[in-house]
Amino acid sequence: MMTDLYRNLIDGDMVTTAAMIDVINPANEQVVGQVPACTADELDRAVAAARRAFKTWSKTPVEERRAVIRAMAGAIDANFEELYRLLTTEQGKPHMQAQFEIGASSAMMNAQSTLSLEDVINEDSEERLSRTRRVPVGVVGGIVPWNFPLLMAVQKIAPAILSGCTIVLKPSPFTPLTTLRFAELIKDLVPAGVVNIITGEDSLGPLITAHPDIDKITFTGSTATGKKIMEGASKDLKRITLELGGNDASIVLPDADVKKVAEQLFWSSFTNAGQICVAAKRIYIHEDIYDELSAAIADVARTVTVGDGANQGTGVGPIQNKKQFDRVCELIEDARTNGYKFLVGGNVDPSGSGYYVPITILDNPPEDARIVAEEQFGPVMPLMKFSTEEEVIARANNSDYGLAGAVWTSNPDRGVAIAEQLETGTVWINEFLHLSPFAPFGGHKQSGFGAEYGVEGLKEFTYSQVITVKRNAFA
Repeated sequence: MMTDLYRNLIDGDMVTTAAMIDVINPANEQVVGQVPACTADELDRAVAAARRAFKTWSKTPVEERRAVIRAMAGAIDANFEELYRLLTTEQGKPHMQAQFEIGASSAMMNAQSTLSLEDVINEDSEERLSRTRRVPVGVVGGIVPWNFPLLMAVQKIAPAILSGCTIVLKPSPFTPLTTLRFAELIKDLVPAGVVNIITGEDSLGPLITAHPDIDKITFTGSTATGKKIMEGASKDLKRITLELGGNDASIVLPDADVKKVAEQLFWSSFTNAGQICVAAKRIYIHEDIYDELSAAIADVARTVTVGDGANQGTGVGPIQNKKQFDRVCELIEDARTNGYKFLVGGNVDPSGSGYYVPITILDNPPEDARIVAEEQFGPVMPLMKFSTEEEVIARANNSDYGLAGAVWTSNPDRGVAIAEQLETGTVWINEFLHLSPFAPFGGHKQSGFGAEYGVEGLKEFTYSQVITVKRNAFA
């Protein structure tokens, strides 16, 4: 079987390298593509191209920038089927979830193309006129994870180039194919050097962070890597946006409708095989409904098929890569070793091909269990009982993370009152995984800082500049 070879986008050209990286389909562990293994030389070329392009692009009228972003979104829509099938092949998610990501990618670009950064008048008096305007930072380095590779790529590209910046983007070496196909589709839609997409091993990331001609880093990934990026960026005071890990808690109040919320709670945890930074990682259920609701969630789990995302009927695909597969298996084994009770799953068969973990639900493990205290990023969900709102708020907040959370209740006002006490950047009431292109998204505590999406996210790619004019200075 021939392996497809993919190229990088540097300065408007599709280029390759002598050394290549194999890309593995997690459903069967077969090589499905090869991509360039860029070194410092290719990075230097991409950054130099971005620096040259910045001189012109930063002065390009914003309406022209908007048109380029919309054209890029149109290229996604025009190649929708090819892209979602490729995404499933490299990432593992079922076709329906891959279709959602591809559709959301173009929708995100179109929505972000409408955002504006207006000047702010600070003072308009007889003595002076003072205004604040936003100016682009310069060359952006973007580093993207493997769970939503295209969506995470475009949510960095669109605001960067709308602001007037140029960008050098690095996809994850585990899932670069869809993004490189996207690069090929947009090559002639965006001026040379404005968007550069290069691939490499994990060692390429620190080179991007340390590059003296990159002005800002925007990163989505683990907290551990985020700390390294922050350290590296500190050497020349690069601007950074970090969207990091989460151990997101959902709180189910006793007035919640068990039949209606069971399936929603299931998918809040198990969409994309649980590999979502804002997936429900811990679910706290009031003791009055715990037995009924935990049984209902387990019943939903038994109806869902784990398998190859390309097969019809698959609801949960494989873990994306071997390293993460091993970590999830380790957490399950830790729970088994400690004698925690499983409502569903808990047995991993390592003999077959593919990184498959059965849907696993734990029954009221202790708060200090690893599966509760750590971010699992896989199809494993602990359910826990609580008695009082004060207690569950304290337990939900007892985490180094603060990315997102949810409250489920028939009384939305009560839900809001609890939400306002949670130490997270986003809280949903009676829904899950909803992110708006017009609302800022970011974390508290060790879930990162800065924002993506909305005007606040767009500002992350700019400096503020205050211009003050003294009136009648020589009158």
